[in-house]
Amino acid sequence: MQIKTEAIVLSALRYQEKSLIVKCFTQHFGLKTYFVRNAFSAKNKGLNSAYFQPLNQLYIDATHKNKGSLEYINELKLAYPYQTISLEFYKNSVSIFIAEVLSHSIKEEQPNNDLFLFLKTALVWFDEHSFSTDFHLWILINLTKYLGFYPDDSDKDSLYFNPHEGSFTMHYTPNCFNEEETILFRKLFDLSLIDKKVVLTNMQRRSLLKLLLAYYETHIVGFKQIKSIEILSELF
Repeated sequence: MQIKTEAIVLSALRYQEKSLIVKCFTQHFGLKTYFVRNAFSAKNKGLNSAYFQPLNQLYIDATHKNKGSLEYINELKLAYPYQTISLEFYKNSVSIFIAEVLSHSIKEEQPNNDLFLFLKTALVWFDEHSFSTDFHLWILINLTKYLGFYPDDSDKDSLYFNPHEGSFTMHYTPNCFNEEETILFRKLFDLSLIDKKVVLTNMQRRSLLKLLLAYYETHIVGFKQIKSIEILSELF
């Protein structure tokens, strides 16, 4: 079946000397994995490896056999050419981290247009604005809305957060974040990319990131350890 869709690159794994296996989140078909032959060959300019950097936004014309095997891209072009993400060290490092989280979080071969549009809009904002030290936290907490486990913050007075239940409680169990962690976790709900309501220290950012990843691990089966978190630890 010949298809056309927008796609966001999540990962690209080199196969043998010249080819790539590329995982993409597509707008119309959900998660898809493509085999790109000769991606490192100078003769294959149309499907060059440079197109498959983490979080690149593409228009692709592809062949889908839908048999659980690798699919094939026939033609592609950039849907949105980033102006700063690929050039600025801090932004590029954060984009690698976000791509790895998405790669471990999005698993369904089903379209999720709301999620796709959220990511597309957020990444364009990230590219067009000055570097935000809180962007990775903001996108992770808001991503949970589309993955189905956004925390219930209706109980404003509770002292503890239970990540398994995804809600706040007055009753502490070994699964809960402690009182200090819960106070910090609540700050995520007030994070804004435009209005600086919350001011975080680098230590708080590191702690929040660990809490968020623990929350993801609780709700996503097979969520793997994020290797690029070490990069963010150095940045913040």
